[in-house]
Amino acid sequence: MVNTFYDKDADTEALKGRKIAVIGYGIQGRAQALNLRDSGMDVTVGLRRDGESWKLAEKDGFKPLAVGDAVKKADIIMVLIPDEVQADAYANDIHPSMRRGQTLEFGHGFNIHFKRIVPPEGVDVIMVAPKGPGAMVRNTYLQGFGTPCLVAVEKDYSGNGLQTALAIAKGIGATRAGVIKTTFREETETDNFGEQVVLCGGVAELIRKAFGVLVKEGYQPEVAYFEVLHELKLIVDLIQAGGIENMWDNVSNTAEYGGRTRGSRIIDEHVNETMKKILDDIKDGSFANEWMDEYYREMPTLRKMREDAKGEQIEEVGKELRSMFSPSNGKKA
Repeated sequence: MVNTFYDKDADTEALKGRKIAVIGYGIQGRAQALNLRDSGMDVTVGLRRDGESWKLAEKDGFKPLAVGDAVKKADIIMVLIPDEVQADAYANDIHPSMRRGQTLEFGHGFNIHFKRIVPPEGVDVIMVAPKGPGAMVRNTYLQGFGTPCLVAVEKDYSGNGLQTALAIAKGIGATRAGVIKTTFREETETDNFGEQVVLCGGVAELIRKAFGVLVKEGYQPEVAYFEVLHELKLIVDLIQAGGIENMWDNVSNTAEYGGRTRGSRIIDEHVNETMKKILDDIKDGSFANEWMDEYYREMPTLRKMREDAKGEQIEEVGKELRSMFSPSNGKKA
């Protein structure tokens, strides 16, 4: 049974009188810090001194502190910096300043689940994971709604971990949309899996391969780009609005018949086996170890892949075609 919570199930009184330190002021940190402050919470931002984020936080009206100082003053520590830097930041700046009775909160379960961060006894460990980027979290809040999120409690020293997580979720606007209870393990493994096989990895490779097939067969790159990449947003919007069957209901009969009869030839049982292997690598920690090793080696594989991708034909064609949809492209009819 799904445990779903809304505004009526959460009470921000659980945060009253408690100081919140948001560690990081990037994609999620800024949005959540602003939302919590606008919801009446006592929020401090913990950052490296004098960086760009420090200046931005000051511009937004915060008085940022060094991470260790922010942690010392806080009752709730929200760790909203990238996965790959969390363990070092925790070891060097967060843990030395912690005390019993604090709450350690994360926006993603990666470092807790894979034990790259092992919190001390006597603290609550919770998660509030918005299912959208920071810009969405902020914009939907300002519009009077919110972005759905997941919440989890890993360690409940106080006995109030879930109440605190739900209060934070309400403070950032998430309970207006709906909050689902999960676990650190489930959130981490499904998040990594979704990114790798569908949302980022799978979709990107499907587009690239389809574009390559059409161009190799002599079709114009511009036409190929429109057919396999540009129109994808239209399809995704239909799926997001009403599910897969809604998409089929809103495309042509030709598209529906071709898609229903040919799609499983592309995503076949072999793909299922590959997906299962990817999931196994996530579950047993192999991917986490590989990624952190890559990071500590200064990301040579990732940097090379980024550089190689910049020169691909699909990127060059796309840059030109996207300008056609900009009213400021300088071209006249």
